[in-house]
This record gives sequence, structure tokens and C-alpha cells, in this order.
Amino acid sequence: MPRLLFILPLLLFGAIAAYFAVGLTKDPRLLPSALIDKPAPEFDLPPVHDGQEGFAKENLGGEVKLVNVFASWCVPCKVEHPVLMRFAETNDSPLYGINYKDKKTDAVAWLKQLGDPYKRIGQDLSGRVGIEWGVYGVPETYVVDREGRIRYRHVGPILPDAMKEKILPLIEELKK
Repeated sequence: MPRLLFILPLLLFGAIAAYFAVGLTKDPRLLPSALIDKPAPEFDLPPVHDGQEGFAKENLGGEVKLVNVFASWCVPCKVEHPVLMRFAETNDSPLYGINYKDKKTDAVAWLKQLGDPYKRIGQDLSGRVGIEWGVYGVPETYVVDREGRIRYRHVGPILPDAMKEKILPLIEELKK
């Protein structure tokens, strides 16, 4: 019995160390999404720009598209913006935006200053739609297929390599 009491803490320590060792081998940039290969959630957002249409789930069918969640207060969003502008200029797949927890006037000024690559932009002032999409933070970008299913999620700013190596090939594959 005394020998078991000596070994028990050692076994417990070994189990805890193994648990943390396995956790440390995972890539912290990979955030799982429960929505991959599932239909986009129901939503209907008002427009950011006065006189234009908002953005709703009904806009997601028919063709492959990108949905980018952004905000004017988001520094990484400014970093990825030139990549999104280039995408909108050179790709025939539409780019839609969800302006996340941002003042309308700030978003409009930001887009006026940097350019507006979006076909439609919805205003998610409360963040409710972002929560339904599983947004951890901005920016996040989703590839949505012709049936309106979320096929890929990119967390963080889209840099040219990610666009070239992951997103564009997936869009081309989904178009077939």
C-alpha cells in the first residue's frame, strides 16, 4: 500500500504532462469551425451604404463567393484590404462583406479612403450575425459554394500567399 501511494502522484503527473504535451503540438492558428460543409446561417443585414441593398443569406446561392468579416477599427483588416481589392479586380467570383461591430459612418469613411471591393456589405452592429457565423474576431473570410454552404474559413488577414495557395485554388475547384 505505501508503494502505491508513492507511485500514484507520479502517474497523475505523467497523465497531466501527456495531456499538455499533446495540446502543445496543435497549431494555435487553426480554429475549428462547426459550419464547414454546412449551410450558412440565416441572416438579413441592412446595408452600410445608403441607397444600396444589404446582405442576406439569400445572396449566397448560385455561384462561389467570398464573405469577408471586417471593421474599420481592425488593423489586420487594413493589412488584407489590398489583397481583397486585387481579388475583386481580377476574379469573377463576388466578394461580400459583413461590417462587424462598427459604426456605419466609420465603415463608409474607411471604404471611401481604401476602396470598396465588396459587391454587397451588411452592417452587423450588434455582432449577432458574426456569432452565428462563428466569428472569433476580425478579419475572417469564408468561401461559400454554389449551394450556400461554407466550405472554408480563413482566420486573420488574408495575405497574398494564402490567397494564391489556398483560397483561389479552392474557388476554382468549387466552380467546376
